Amino acid sequence: MASFFSRAMSLVFLTFLFNIAFFSSHVAALGKTDTITWGGDVSRAGYQNNHNMDPAIVGSSQFGLLYRTRLPGAYNGAAEQIYSQPLVYTSSDGVQYVFVATTQNNVYKINAKTGVIVLQRNLHVPFLTADLDGCVDINPLIGVTATGVIDPATDVWYLTAKTYVDQSPTGAKGRPNGRYYIHAIDTNTLAEKPNFPVDLEGMVARNNPVRSFNGGIHHQRPALLQAGQYIYAGFASHCVQYNFTGWIVGWDKTSGALVERFATEGAGVGPTVPGAGVWMSGGGLASDGKGSMFFATGNGYASQLSNVPVSGRNPPTALEEAAVHMTINGDGSLTVVDFFMPWEKQALDGADKDLGTSPLEILPSQFSCGVYQRIGVITGKSGKTYWINLDDMGGYQNGPDKLDDVIQVFQNENSVYAGAGVYPLEGGYIYINVIQYKTHVFKFSCSNGIPSFTQVADSPEKNAYILGVGHGTVTSLDDQPGTGLVWTSDVEGANLRIYDAVPQQGVLRLINSFVTPGVTKFTRPVFGDGIAYQGTTQGYLYAYGAPVNLPLECSGPYDFGVASLNTTSATRAVQCQAKTALTVSAIALSGNNNFVLSGLPTLPLQVAAGTNFTFNAAFAPKQIGSLQSDVVVNTTQAAAGYSINTAIRLKGVAESTAPVLSITPNVLSFDGTIVGQSVGGVNKTVIWSNLGNGPLTVSGIQYSLVSETGPWVAPNSTGDGKTVISAFTIFGEPSSIAGKTDTPVTVNFNPPTSGGYAVYMKVSSDGGSKVYDIIGTGADYPMALLEFEKPDGSGWVEYDNSTAFTFGSVTQNTVRYLKMRLSNVGTGNAARLSVTVSKPPFGVPGIIGANNQMDLGEGSTIGPGQSAIATLYCAPPKSQVNVDAYNGTAEWTMNLGDPAFGKQVIKFFCNAVSEQYPPLDSAQQGLYRYYGCFKENNPGRQLQTQIYGSPDNTNGKCMAACSAAGYIFAATQYNSECWCGNYRPKQLVDEKNCNFACSGKVTEVCGGNGITEDGSFLSLFGDRTRFDGNLTKDVGPFVNPGVLGFTSQGCYTEATTGRALARGVNPVPVTIAGCISACKSGGDSLAGMEYGGECYCGNSLAAGSVPAPAGDCNMVCRDNGTEFCGGGSRLNIYKLDTSASDPVNGTGTSSSPTPTPTGPTIRRNAGNFTYQMCATEVPGRALNGKAVASDDMTVARCAGNCTDYTYMAVEYARECFCGNTLAAGSVAATDGRCNMVCAGNTTEYCGGPNGLSLYKYEAPLASIVNSSTFSENSTVSSTMSATSSTSSPSSSTSSTNSTSWTYSGCANETTGRALSGASTASADMTPQKCQTFCLSKNLPMAGLEYSTECFCGTDLGPGSTYNQTGCSMPCGGDKTQTCGGPNRLDVYEYPGYVKPSHPRKVGLYDFLGCYAEPATGGRALSGYSFVNATDMSAEFCVSGCAARNYTYAGAEYAKECWCGNELKSSATLLEEQKCDMLCAGNRNEYCGAGSRLSVWKSR
Repeated sequence: MASFFSRAMSLVFLTFLFNIAFFSSHVAALGKTDTITWGGDVSRAGYQNNHNMDPAIVGSSQFGLLYRTRLPGAYNGAAEQIYSQPLVYTSSDGVQYVFVATTQNNVYKINAKTGVIVLQRNLHVPFLTADLDGCVDINPLIGVTATGVIDPATDVWYLTAKTYVDQSPTGAKGRPNGRYYIHAIDTNTLAEKPNFPVDLEGMVARNNPVRSFNGGIHHQRPALLQAGQYIYAGFASHCVQYNFTGWIVGWDKTSGALVERFATEGAGVGPTVPGAGVWMSGGGLASDGKGSMFFATGNGYASQLSNVPVSGRNPPTALEEAAVHMTINGDGSLTVVDFFMPWEKQALDGADKDLGTSPLEILPSQFSCGVYQRIGVITGKSGKTYWINLDDMGGYQNGPDKLDDVIQVFQNENSVYAGAGVYPLEGGYIYINVIQYKTHVFKFSCSNGIPSFTQVADSPEKNAYILGVGHGTVTSLDDQPGTGLVWTSDVEGANLRIYDAVPQQGVLRLINSFVTPGVTKFTRPVFGDGIAYQGTTQGYLYAYGAPVNLPLECSGPYDFGVASLNTTSATRAVQCQAKTALTVSAIALSGNNNFVLSGLPTLPLQVAAGTNFTFNAAFAPKQIGSLQSDVVVNTTQAAAGYSINTAIRLKGVAESTAPVLSITPNVLSFDGTIVGQSVGGVNKTVIWSNLGNGPLTVSGIQYSLVSETGPWVAPNSTGDGKTVISAFTIFGEPSSIAGKTDTPVTVNFNPPTSGGYAVYMKVSSDGGSKVYDIIGTGADYPMALLEFEKPDGSGWVEYDNSTAFTFGSVTQNTVRYLKMRLSNVGTGNAARLSVTVSKPPFGVPGIIGANNQMDLGEGSTIGPGQSAIATLYCAPPKSQVNVDAYNGTAEWTMNLGDPAFGKQVIKFFCNAVSEQYPPLDSAQQGLYRYYGCFKENNPGRQLQTQIYGSPDNTNGKCMAACSAAGYIFAATQYNSECWCGNYRPKQLVDEKNCNFACSGKVTEVCGGNGITEDGSFLSLFGDRTRFDGNLTKDVGPFVNPGVLGFTSQGCYTEATTGRALARGVNPVPVTIAGCISACKSGGDSLAGMEYGGECYCGNSLAAGSVPAPAGDCNMVCRDNGTEFCGGGSRLNIYKLDTSASDPVNGTGTSSSPTPTPTGPTIRRNAGNFTYQMCATEVPGRALNGKAVASDDMTVARCAGNCTDYTYMAVEYARECFCGNTLAAGSVAATDGRCNMVCAGNTTEYCGGPNGLSLYKYEAPLASIVNSSTFSENSTVSSTMSATSSTSSPSSSTSSTNSTSWTYSGCANETTGRALSGASTASADMTPQKCQTFCLSKNLPMAGLEYSTECFCGTDLGPGSTYNQTGCSMPCGGDKTQTCGGPNRLDVYEYPGYVKPSHPRKVGLYDFLGCYAEPATGGRALSGYSFVNATDMSAEFCVSGCAARNYTYAGAEYAKECWCGNELKSSATLLEEQKCDMLCAGNRNEYCGAGSRLSVWKSR
């Protein structure tokens, strides 16, 4: 028998190899223990006999965690998640590796034995779950989620990846920008193979031209299938959202050319009908290796078949809720040849109960029976397991009473998302993992050419309460009977459970288990050479194996062959040799008592290294069947690294010459069968077996309605071989059973009313008597009641799909928790209410969320009269007081087993409010509103009146004080200060800069010192009745024209040195009148107010005090907010009007100093900067891009700090400022103020008081600046408060002008998009809006499609032509214009377009070409690099590298510049067009691409 099974499974494996090598002459590099496709082979049954998994080892303490490898990816701070099954492959170097792909689009090559990461690569930026409107099934990132396949003939790993069209970190996101790419990766180097990756965007279905592919809405979850020269992938949606269709996409493995674009919503289905996704919980597309493909689909909305039976050979074009058989044609295209669809298809659609939640698996040939040579198994979300004849799948409603024409249907208690486990040896077993319930075990039997599958056992524990128990997986040790192991991956409890494959007394025996934190849902363990691998969502790959050595080398295993029941075989000597000195403490049997030991040594036994001891074992069977047990020898030893026990496997087969009756299961249960739901009732089977060799004769069948002990009554037959007892009908009861034969007996349960039913059956024979129980519960339909807790907690509100559940008003920085309750209010006999779909708002942006995904999660069930509760919260974040309320919303998608409930999108609403301080309006809203965080000292005080400083300061107290004083504005600062004023501060800044808690209330914010902790900032409130958000409505502030005989002379600068007016006074009050009065009383003819409160007097202005723009004097007087009192280093000057002379510019005027030839000089050049002038400083800084200060400052040092800017300037001897523009008001100074020598070089000038030595960047076009004139950035001793910038010099110009767009015509869409340069989408789309967008991308063609979509490019893609019809859909933003149609584009062209290029010469640099970054060994150019996201160009990159005297300059990713003196030889020269990213600062030029450099070299 063993040799038969071995030959049979070898045939299966050879068939698998044939499939992999289809159209290929040989298979290369495939190791015996490799796993190169999902489930081990393309049947997807998951039975694997080739991984050295010995139950004696796996079940022992020596089998454990070998390693866990942390994957380093951390995109946006998230851990790596492994949703695609790792693959195990022996590379061309003879070493076995694990190949892992993650949701962050990272791929890894890991040593299978050690866990060391050998190679890694990023394919793309990942797609953000935040773009999926609350679908968080995979969260927070989506990249590679489907298991790939490795082609051993070429060492190529094929997979798909989800990403965006723009690969830059700040690139456009959103579903319209989503993309799917096919990759072909060299397993030796992880490099991309030629012709890949392939972009699937815009692909048009071959069988339905109105359906096209968008990567943003589709999801590739099923494992890939290789069929010879072709690779296939299935697609579905995200949470059944958006206008999707299922897809089967095929491509040539060498050229990447698409050979199939099959939409499961096929011909005749309109462009907006969604459904029929292919996802199968990550299971794989299956194949028989002989040209057929099998898969299953989810629900849909075309519903072409109503209640008319349809043959499987006449499939509909809408393959919804279907198991599908396709033939793979020679050119790679596919043809549907057969299908099966459940009879209740429309009801399954309504309840969102996908048939295709699990893969359609092909059972091994051992399960063939009669004409049923190929059997498939699949279980759906409805909980039904279907065994299907793959050669005649059954079509739709072709069975009796228009039910299913399949081999067998079994109704499980709950939904199933896992493919079946399959064990073909020892009679054949099937394992179904049910959510929240135990794993069910089915025994295969074949009687009179009819196959059947009978539930004979369960696992001892239940599967996880939440969604996620994995696909069934079974191993054996080289097809040896007795070595089968069932492996279960689960998301709760023990995450890896291992059972003996053959159950005992109706229960699977657990032999080992492990906890793998964060194990991924719907996974299968993956196997290598004696090692099992599990991926997780927490960034780790786990590996389990035998980590330590056995201390004993023992003979065995021992096979005692066949023995008769209740006899004892001859003994066999067991000899053990010690590998190290040890002590034997115990020798005992582990398992059943069908073996005996004798001749045991006296224990404890001291054994020296290299010496032996022996004992005897014999087979003494007490039950029939294949039996096994382990002898376990326990030891202790001083040497480290050894196990504490050694197991020796014993096995044998027990037979009986006499007949022996066995009936399994001994209890047949029909739980919660809904009355009338299934026409004709529900069938299950029991197996009557003759375990003996002799024929068995049944002598009698009786039943009892009382108990298992009788009284017994002979049943009445209906005359057609059926026995009807109560609500049960039994048929197929045999009168005799041949030796070693199983006979299935079918029991039908069809309750007429709800309630409990039971019958006890007694079967008598010459092989003994057996009693088995049949019990059932007839149930009414469940009835759902969904309620939400009232905001005040006083009761519950029943769900109404037209009204959102509300949290009421929730104050910001607080949390309100409310409960949602789901009850089963059906009758006392109602079935359990199942939650078939549940997508809570968990882990999604917003202020509303669910506590977890477990409560009311998919797969939950609720008994009649019971309720289940989930908790939701509304948590508005901390904000300022007196801000406007805003609304938060969230959705929870749910469907239930109550057919009247239907799929619901439950909406939640929360009103987030802030605390309101008086004065209040009639609506109890504060009159003073919060306007933001503003910069203080900009320059000088922004609000001049400090009304108080108090340890109990709050924003409310400050607003009340300023309101009482009549001020428009109130601001808090430095925890305890309150400032008032009538003129809004100038500069609004990021809210994070206000970071101080109020001294009187720590939950409020009162100003701050900034993100960099070196500034001063105000929390500003304004009276909205007197402030419109920009300017005050009150009169003022203004320039006082003069009082007391003094008249305004305007705004003046301070003096070059010292004060413009020498005598300072303290006016009372601090107003213009107060200052003039103080000066006049002192006999002065000039008065000046500065910094809002400083008063100076004199009779003439000192040197350097000259007229300044009136706007520079912008500070209001401390005691009069309606008038100006100067500004920072600026004075409002008033003159006593006593004569017509000009005392303002009298004796104090002086000319600019002229440096002597021997003194300090103005440095004319520094690096690429050229001297411009001495410029005046202005309030807020003339240059505000970057600021540093150093006690060794020089002009050259400042230039080194400003290489990324247009201007640089030095001031006050030690200060350096950079910027791209010179602020308004900064003009040439003619008063000699730039007269301070540099702190680090006394031979040159570095500006002066309020004077800047100004330099401008000049791009090097004719020469390269010698490095000796340019110093690198010095260590800065202090940093001045300024906003940093990444701006830089730019020669960027637009390639377009005012030339108008012209209409080119209506064009058809094509595979890969007719216009593929850029895209966007908007509900208010118009041609003008699309043209503006394309113009911003420097693309001359704009195409509009589907009313709201915009695509750009440089020319139409292959296969797209004009003069099409169908451009008739009105624009989303203007119904009077058309914006294309389904797969049709209205195309416009821009005549003024200038095609981008690589400048051939930049200064003294010549264009060298486009180079690929090395796959390993670092960067192509590694000397220096810088980034500029706004102004990068070829000129800018070259000048930056030239300034540092580098030979090579390379632009990459549109905004990066890399310099070096050596171009690495491993950098590969590519075609120039491969560097196709437009420069960030010049859309007329190219600046490399992803991992590709546009390179220039100096002459």
